[in-house]
Amino acid sequence: MQAFTITESDGVLTLVERDVEPNPRDTDDVLVRVEYSGVNYKDAMVASAHSRVRRVPSLVGGVDAAGVVEASGDVALPIGTRVAVHGGDLGVARDGGFAELVYAPRRFISPLPDRLSTRDAMIIGTAGVSAMASVLALEDHGLNHDGEVLVTGATGGVGSVAVTILAARGYRVVASTGSTDQTDWLLARGASRVIRRDDIADRLDRVLGTERWSGAVDCVGGATLNQVLRSLRYGGAVAASGLVASADLTSTVYPFITRGVALLGIDVVEAPAATRSRVWAALADTLSSALLEPLVDSVVDLAHLAHAIELLRDGKTRGRILVDPTAG
Repeated sequence: MQAFTITESDGVLTLVERDVEPNPRDTDDVLVRVEYSGVNYKDAMVASAHSRVRRVPSLVGGVDAAGVVEASGDVALPIGTRVAVHGGDLGVARDGGFAELVYAPRRFISPLPDRLSTRDAMIIGTAGVSAMASVLALEDHGLNHDGEVLVTGATGGVGSVAVTILAARGYRVVASTGSTDQTDWLLARGASRVIRRDDIADRLDRVLGTERWSGAVDCVGGATLNQVLRSLRYGGAVAASGLVASADLTSTVYPFITRGVALLGIDVVEAPAATRSRVWAALADTLSSALLEPLVDSVVDLAHLAHAIELLRDGKTRGRILVDPTAG
């Protein structure tokens, strides 16, 4: 089969499409024929020299994929089942979804709701699963429609889907981005208004800013997350899944002890089956193909994947890059 491999040897990184023999790691692995995969920021980190994310010197990249079960010993996943594959060490320590075929354990595999195609599933991808999990976490915390909900890094994979989800669920969404030339695109995705990163908070000379946001989805981290925390309304929460800017948490305790705000960490890598099922069901109920298609930045084949990863790393994309492993 054709696959996109990432290899580092003696400090030299090689990204190349080549013929690879798919092999299961465990006897109960399920084989999935990949119809689409997607490029995530995590893939860009894996495909970097001296990567702290990639845990083996050589592997097939791709932290997610969607396709059809080709071989399975699991009666709950019969041949022909449409599935999404994501999570665990896929594309990090074991071969991932940038290939025509991928082996994965059952816990990484989610049967798709009937309303979602495999293309829809990869427009959503790990980024969209993170976005939906973020929205559900905010709603579980008590998010209501009284105020505005902020989304940072709004042109990225998680951010753009979060804007679309929140708008579809009736929230007033404020999209924050460093790519202000994408304002019209974000408004078309459902944002009520678009602001710059520097406009998230005010009163920078004080420990807290004005109470502005009923809730927030933060895809950036670092100083941006700090500004979100100090400008949440009383009792509000931010669902955080990003560390593009920094992994450091630079906030004081003031937002937590004087406004009762909450920081909700979002993880979908090790999420249990019940969480995955809830998230995919909510995605199917919220998003249609008509809402999802405008989130596609481009569709690439394996031969052009290295360039696509570079564009994503440099912040020159909006929405999702899909990978068609059979094209080209």
